[in-house]
Amino acid sequence: MTNSKENHVKVHYPLDVDENGWPPVGVESLWAEDLGDGTVRVANAPWFAQGVASGDVVRVEVDDDGVRWAEETVDASDHCTIRLIVLQDGGSAEARKSVLDDFQRLGAAGEGVERFGMVALDVPPSADLPGIRALLERGDAEGRWDWEEGCVTAAWAAHDGAADD
Repeated sequence: MTNSKENHVKVHYPLDVDENGWPPVGVESLWAEDLGDGTVRVANAPWFAQGVASGDVVRVEVDDDGVRWAEETVDASDHCTIRLIVLQDGGSAEARKSVLDDFQRLGAAGEGVERFGMVALDVPPSADLPGIRALLERGDAEGRWDWEEGCVTAAWAAHDGAADD
């Protein structure tokens, strides 16, 4: 997502770094649309922040330096955030693009980042949730990637274990 509109701002999420140094940053900033009432609408899937997805409306607190800090989600979007560490070909650009293409066919969008060979997926409610879950599990079993749920919905959770249906 690029800051192509004047009303797009960065919203910052503080992160808890574990004893292994993960995530590798203490703050993640996401693009968001400023709604003008102390809230923003998140405009991309996060790499590390938990419990937030593209389209969520979040109340922010602006500090003395003008930095917007996420306070709480006030309206969840029904999108899911799924993150993958691409293991195939060491997470190369070609491997990440292949992963993104596979999920795009099922209705998910996303982006890859070279550092850590990661892909962050934005899964809208209209996507093929059972197909995406089946692909995630198959790719994991084949050693193509490791994955985690960053933010999921009840509709997503309803498909837990239903990948073989």
